[in-house]
Amino acid sequence: MSTLRSRSTVNKPTAPRTPSPPPSSTRQHDLSPSSPSDEVSRLPSPLDILRILVGLILLSTTLSYFITSNSLTWGYRPPWTRPARLRAWLRGPITLTPSQLSLYNGTDPSLPIYLALNSSIYDVTASPHMYGPGGMYAIFSGRDATRAFVTGCFAPEHLHHDLRGVEEMFVPLDDPEEVVATRVRKMRRERDVRVARKRVEEAIKGWEGLFNGGKGGKYFWVGRVDWRGTVVGEVGGLCEQALQGRPKRVMEAGAKVEGKREGVRRAEEVS
Repeated sequence: MSTLRSRSTVNKPTAPRTPSPPPSSTRQHDLSPSSPSDEVSRLPSPLDILRILVGLILLSTTLSYFITSNSLTWGYRPPWTRPARLRAWLRGPITLTPSQLSLYNGTDPSLPIYLALNSSIYDVTASPHMYGPGGMYAIFSGRDATRAFVTGCFAPEHLHHDLRGVEEMFVPLDDPEEVVATRVRKMRRERDVRVARKRVEEAIKGWEGLFNGGKGGKYFWVGRVDWRGTVVGEVGGLCEQALQGRPKRVMEAGAKVEGKREGVRRAEEVS
């Protein structure tokens, strides 16, 4: 009997072992995809963005001061940092007659310094050493001297706004040896005048860019000139400097040869 019991004990099958649960769910959490809340938590907060911006501004102003020695904004002054420009903006555009405009030439310290260009009035008070009494460009203050700005003629008879005939300084000079039909010469003349007038407009726009916000914004537009009732007299020609600067027309080789032949024929007829 004992033998049978021992055999039955030995041959008794053992129960299968159940797998033990993992020690923790950390590994499963690491392998699982991130939730939207986790992605949002990784984004910088508005406070972090503000700190970065403030840091960049402080770095920029510090570098600007050490490099320029006198400016925290790299030499740029926004319009709102200039009291005169802010007052002009609050006041609105002004309208002055030529006689009223002449009072703003810098001789009266209580008035700003104005100059006009193409009937637009600009405040140049920020440069009294240039546009005030005794300044290099004081002749432009208190008047509209558009003609002088374009031509470079600074004699008193050229210090006005009338642009009649100014385009001639950009019209090419004809070669006297060139032989061209009258109709062709007339058509070419009309084309040259159109191009020259565009050159005049471009020159005016260049000066307007200087006075309307140029030079770091220290010059600015304030209003317009009222020409009603102004009598416009005769306009003189261009000064010698403007005439000498006129371009010369490049004549084609065929036209030059024909011109020489025409000259020889005329010389033979005279002889």
